[in-house]
Amino acid sequence: MTERTPLLHYRLSTSVNESELGAPPTGQVPEQHPVIPRHRFAHSSQPRKLSTFFGVVIPTLLSMFSVVLFLRIGFLVGQSGLYQGIAMFIVAYFIICMTVLSVCAISTNGALDAGGAYYMISRALGPEFGGSIGIMFFLANVCACALYVLGLVEAIIATFGVPEDGALATSTYQILPSGYWWSLLYATAIALLCLLVCMVGAHIYAKATFLIFLVVMFVLGTIFISFFAVRPRTISLPSSADFNPMVNGSGPTTANFTGFKLETLQGNLWADYTVDYTTGNLMTFATVFAVIFNGCTGIMAGSNMSGDLKNPSYSIPRGTITAVIFTFIIYNLLCVLVACTCDRVLLQKDYSFLRDINVWNPFVTLGVYSSTLSAAMSNLIGASRILYALARDDLFGKALSPAKKTSNSGNPWVSVLISWFLVQLVLFSGKLNTIASIVTIFFLLVYAAVDLACLALEWASAPNFRPTFRYFTWHTCVLGIVGCAVMMFLINSIYASASIAFMLLLLLLIHYLSPTSSWGYISQALIFHQVRKYLLMLDVRKDHVKFWRPQVLLMVSNPRSSVGLITFINDIKKSGLYVLGHVQLGDLSTLPSDPLQSQYASWLSLVDHLNIKAFVNLTLADSVRHGIQHLLFISGLGGMRPNTLVLGFYDDSIPKDKLAANHSTDLSCLAHELEQRSTQFHFASLRSRNRAADGYDGKVLGPREYVAIIADAVKMLKNVILARHFNSFDRAQALSAASSSPGKGFVYVDVWPVNLLRPDSTSYVDTCSLFLLQLACILNMVRAWRKATLRLFLCVEEGRSVRGLEEKLRQLLKELRIKAQIYPVPWDQQVALHWQRQGEGDKRQSSQSCDTIKEEKKLAKDEDEDEDDYVNSFPSNTTLLSDDYLAAVNQLILDQARPPPAIRFLYLPRPPADTRRYNSYLHQLELLTRDLGPTLLIHGVTPVITTDI
Repeated sequence: MTERTPLLHYRLSTSVNESELGAPPTGQVPEQHPVIPRHRFAHSSQPRKLSTFFGVVIPTLLSMFSVVLFLRIGFLVGQSGLYQGIAMFIVAYFIICMTVLSVCAISTNGALDAGGAYYMISRALGPEFGGSIGIMFFLANVCACALYVLGLVEAIIATFGVPEDGALATSTYQILPSGYWWSLLYATAIALLCLLVCMVGAHIYAKATFLIFLVVMFVLGTIFISFFAVRPRTISLPSSADFNPMVNGSGPTTANFTGFKLETLQGNLWADYTVDYTTGNLMTFATVFAVIFNGCTGIMAGSNMSGDLKNPSYSIPRGTITAVIFTFIIYNLLCVLVACTCDRVLLQKDYSFLRDINVWNPFVTLGVYSSTLSAAMSNLIGASRILYALARDDLFGKALSPAKKTSNSGNPWVSVLISWFLVQLVLFSGKLNTIASIVTIFFLLVYAAVDLACLALEWASAPNFRPTFRYFTWHTCVLGIVGCAVMMFLINSIYASASIAFMLLLLLLIHYLSPTSSWGYISQALIFHQVRKYLLMLDVRKDHVKFWRPQVLLMVSNPRSSVGLITFINDIKKSGLYVLGHVQLGDLSTLPSDPLQSQYASWLSLVDHLNIKAFVNLTLADSVRHGIQHLLFISGLGGMRPNTLVLGFYDDSIPKDKLAANHSTDLSCLAHELEQRSTQFHFASLRSRNRAADGYDGKVLGPREYVAIIADAVKMLKNVILARHFNSFDRAQALSAASSSPGKGFVYVDVWPVNLLRPDSTSYVDTCSLFLLQLACILNMVRAWRKATLRLFLCVEEGRSVRGLEEKLRQLLKELRIKAQIYPVPWDQQVALHWQRQGEGDKRQSSQSCDTIKEEKKLAKDEDEDEDDYVNSFPSNTTLLSDDYLAAVNQLILDQARPPPAIRFLYLPRPPADTRRYNSYLHQLELLTRDLGPTLLIHGVTPVITTDI
């Protein structure tokens, strides 16, 4: 009785046989045009020679057949029966065919470089996903190579090895010593043989696989002939099958090869799950299916040779589909022949029975040796090509830089040596049955990733994704992903979960450590597709005050002096739209090209380094006013449009360059990073004090145009915010300075919800006041400002019930869910000063107003001759306010700042309808906010607060 090779090792170790055989380039040719990928120039010195048959069909056939063809067919029919066996093959091939369709689609969507599955995944899903899957693919190939080498060693020892237990040799050929160290020596010798072939190059491997293919096909032919030519016989069962631990007593010692008989077929039609004699475990449908599924994989062996194919887009789909159909027919035909000729006992107790019924027994042994050696070489050269592709993409920096080296013929010999070294380390572990399951799960993860890549490309609806292979849909991709996931957990749920966790860990590491690639990110295409869909669903007609949020357009003249304001406005946007707007003066008709295109990179770099969530919108106009009108009209999409305009205050303060200064802010990270990298911001230099003294102020708009911009925004129903004294604002310093005030230790935000330019009105429940309260509350909800205290100042006059007004305001704040401290502020003196000055003004009005109006009319005529006289006839209260009153109110605000607040919120009155009063209006705002520190003047035009649920 000859020795049998146990199923256990082959059942677990013969996992997917993949190879990465793309011929690497001998030199890197510089990229000639930004639109053309680099891989189009990568193989000019190493021509692609392999045809569809030699480059795709043969590797895929050998990978899918492997030793399954010789050692698992009987196991399948013996345990599951013919019906369930064919059903298992149909289900297994259905799963892998879904992945085959995805592979064919991606491979026909453009030119492929060396790297196979890794190249497809990384270029479709990005470096993070591709790199993590690539590492797992590399480790799977290394372990699979070691497993196949050990499988070949066990097969050789089973035939030629001397028994370890001292038993007498049953054959004259059993001459090889056995044991752990001897097995390691044999495995090392086989690994060196594989190394020698791989060091020569992929073309030698292609020739070797063709010879192996001829051997396997010849052995397969003898097997088919044997079913018809060999007469019925009785076969002795292996000694390991004599004892069944699940049943008392001993089992049969012989079984029959009956030839074609109806009784034999009827006995093998239905399932009869029993104990696997190699492991002692009771088989079930799931366990048998997991074993058989390993033999159906290997579908990427052809696509991984993309670097050596003459026409990858033509060869990969045709060669892979041909191999899959051929193996499916062979497997099912063998199942039928086995079920018709071998009794159940033979199939269940002797998994290598094909050797005993062959016309010459050594044929099957030769087939086992050949297929196993081919699988080992395939995985070794595949691992080296994956490692080379990873190193060339620089995903892991200098750690893999030695693996980039290639020979004169383009063979990555360093990657081959590294892969062989890791294989040798794995060989020291001896039998790797447990690792075999992990290897299979790793390969299934790769297949699922290919399906995911194809699914993402299909869902993104990118115009450039138009593969010539069209026999796929997103349904097939989803079925492939689900099928691979189910098989992973069916094989081993613990290993599957650990593998997914390992992949996610690698993904995060690559995401944070690897440099930005130029491959394109499918996530951007998917996000665009989804954002477009949801923007269309965002109906402005369904807007409700309950869900209002600020959507801000911040106009920035020069970002160098606006860092503090940009970061602060980022705090009050409350997850709303935030747009940085800029107007450049010019006429496109007189320019050779659009000057704004070259500026976007600097603005986007500014957004990244300030760590803000904002968009950038630049425009070219003949005036700042017209440019802001353009931005207010066209910024945003659908329901995401700016509802609030933020402007810096118009004054004569000298701006400071906060990008170049040795200054720090919290969110903006200017403490060190921006100082070192400020050279990447190509913004204009700021006007200096010396240049201002020479008569050059650097301003591109006048005070009347500035106020006109405010009036335009109000007409367009946009809320307006004027920010003053933010040139030197730093949030971290402001919060620390306010909290370190003597005797307090709190951060305060002061709110004045009364129109201080209308002393005859002390209402605090109009739309503008409520908008001001809403923004202050939003600021208080930001994490950095959460500990700040809102101080609400209630201006009261003598004769009015202070307690009543305070209780009324407190009740309003309670209904609005706003926490604030209320401080009544008497301002009788300021109001009296106003009425006193108003009376004096009435007496002098007849004498002074004529001269003033004439002067302002002349200025208005020079600056705006087209203004409507009807509009100019509207009265304005700006003429009734004196500088003394405004200075007194300014001092009142300063007197209440004990301790000083970090930010002040003030009521911004509507600009006067009379455009001749614009200068006076701006002058009054300047006096009101002089020396107040960071201050926001706010004018609201839309309701933003509700007490409803």
